[in-house]
Amino acid sequence: MNFEGKTVIVTGAGKGIGRRTVELLTQRGAKVVALSRSQADLDSLAAETGARGFSVDLGNAAETRRITAEALPADMLVNCAGINILEPFLEMKDESFDTVQAVNVRSAAIVSQVFARDLVARKAKGAIVNVSSISSFLGFRDHAAYCASKGAMDGLTRVMANELGPHGIRVNSVAPGITLTDLARVAWEAPEKGGPMLARTPIGRFAETEDVAEVILFLLSDAAAMLTGVTLPIDGGFLAN
Repeated sequence: MNFEGKTVIVTGAGKGIGRRTVELLTQRGAKVVALSRSQADLDSLAAETGARGFSVDLGNAAETRRITAEALPADMLVNCAGINILEPFLEMKDESFDTVQAVNVRSAAIVSQVFARDLVARKAKGAIVNVSSISSFLGFRDHAAYCASKGAMDGLTRVMANELGPHGIRVNSVAPGITLTDLARVAWEAPEKGGPMLARTPIGRFAETEDVAEVILFLLSDAAAMLTGVTLPIDGGFLAN
């Protein structure tokens, strides 16, 4: 997949799946505009990949809208930013729920709206990939706010695909299972925690960040020209078991 001449905005670009997505995009010719809360992460990413960075608090709607406008124009968008606050449902705080929805769903809606309005105004085609989770399909304990946010993201993806398709803008989402980011690796490689999940995974391993990033690039590319409104699990068969 070649992205020469394309500019791609990636949110949540500082770490994990977002960072690997930026690395692969730049290796394949794209110019990347990276959005992250951490200026240190943006600085290291710029040094490694040449990505142009914007520090932004995606929980702040007005700031998100302003920074996205500054990041334009672009041809493609990856909404990868996400947070989680673990709380049992009976103890879940209002502010926890609101914070998770603001970052995981509302920011994706805002960034996508600003991005898509610009494409429509320029009569340009484009593609958006939202990073969801298998938590959209499953009710993991202590993940009420997170599961709700990912279900909402998949619903948002379908509406955006329906409304933006006539403008030549495709919108899909990916739903990773357990993905071994630096933080996740520490937790899930412990046999007592990861063992039961691996036992339900036909492929027999957890995803690496590159496994997810490669699918994101596929959905952005012209190879996926007839795909829109799809939520694609990247879970090694976990949901099939």
